[in-house]
Amino acid sequence: MRRTKFFHPGRIVPFAFLAVIGLGTAVLMLPAARADPGHAPFIIALFTATSAVCVTGLAATDTAVYWSPFGQAVILVLAQVGGLGIMTGATLLGLLVSRRLGLSTRLIAQAETRSLRLGDVTTVLRLILIVTLAMEAATMAVLTVRFRYAYDHGWSEALWHGLCHAVFAFNHAGFSTYSDNLVRFARDPLILAPIMLTVTISSLGFPVIHELADGARRPSRWSIHSKMTLLGSALLLIIGFAAVAVYEWDNVATIGAFAWPDKLLNAAFHSVMTRSAGFNSVDIGKMEPATLMVSDILMLIGGGSAGTAGGIKITTFLILGFVVWAEIHGKEDTTAFRRRISPQAQRQALSVVLLAVGVVAIGVLIMLSLTSFAFEVVLFEVVSAFATTGLSTGITPHLPAPALFLLTCLMFLGRVGTITVASVLALKERGTTFRYPEERPIVG
Repeated sequence: MRRTKFFHPGRIVPFAFLAVIGLGTAVLMLPAARADPGHAPFIIALFTATSAVCVTGLAATDTAVYWSPFGQAVILVLAQVGGLGIMTGATLLGLLVSRRLGLSTRLIAQAETRSLRLGDVTTVLRLILIVTLAMEAATMAVLTVRFRYAYDHGWSEALWHGLCHAVFAFNHAGFSTYSDNLVRFARDPLILAPIMLTVTISSLGFPVIHELADGARRPSRWSIHSKMTLLGSALLLIIGFAAVAVYEWDNVATIGAFAWPDKLLNAAFHSVMTRSAGFNSVDIGKMEPATLMVSDILMLIGGGSAGTAGGIKITTFLILGFVVWAEIHGKEDTTAFRRRISPQAQRQALSVVLLAVGVVAIGVLIMLSLTSFAFEVVLFEVVSAFATTGLSTGITPHLPAPALFLLTCLMFLGRVGTITVASVLALKERGTTFRYPEERPIVG
């Protein structure tokens, strides 16, 4: 009985992530992983490994300087493994070896990939592998050529930078092999655009990509999940772009000194990066407070389910939006795109959002008690960690060890916590043989 409970899909996923984080921490503490003599302190190695496996990108050190090429390669592998998903990667390996999946393996993979039907698991897993490798290879090729001919890198150096940024972009891990992240490329659309495209596609989630690949010419047959994800993604990208452009247009510390095409490019880039990708082409710490607030909201919402994006997910946010809309109009059923949204999905969305808000609030309170930084930058850092975004106002390297450990916990909860909660809520569903008398408390 205990063995059965331990191997419940909702429990295997977080334990698998913890195991890989532990292994990554141990490897990053090797002297060979650090550029300078000696080994990395435990908290730095743990924070970096967690940030990589949870595809966040927050860095307590300068990745380009602090870690050796071996250490950077370890971070790259951890991000790739974390982006694919620990159990997804293991299941893919097993599928390649045995060419079939048992029921228990399907259940575990379903819990992580969020496949809507058990029969979809094998197809979705194959699609994950194909799309991941194809997108990373294409992005790497474009970036490598650009680095080689526009920035005078040798082929090996250009290939390394291209590979790292392609993998980090697709997996939404905002690490960079440059000390200023992508700030030096703020006026280069041939660097920023491929990264934006890769992030945008991967943020949709694999079930949506699967459905688009199957029936791109038949929108009427798309599932409500795909319609909500595509609609929400488009709206949030437009809102984020407009907000950044308006608030930062005259801010010379960010995009104010750029020509108008570069202003638009960087406004769009920041909006896309709040999908949880974490790259930055301007100094986030010098953005206007209003821009940081908009970014907090976009980061917390995140991207599509069952992908490399973080946050509470677009569909979760929209479900609650449709609930509010139905209540305002006095409708008994919550509907979207001529479909009823089940009460179970509504309860799950409400649970995920309330848990996320609670975790962020507690995280901000603890962080404020551990540091002397202003509220808006602390909120930004906490949301970025929990939403596994990786954008930073620059305070992370200056945080004390307890604060770094707090962010480590938030990154882990953000990567596997909401998945676990949603899975447990779905798998624990069961009917009851009785109902209590109904009574309505006063709301509002």
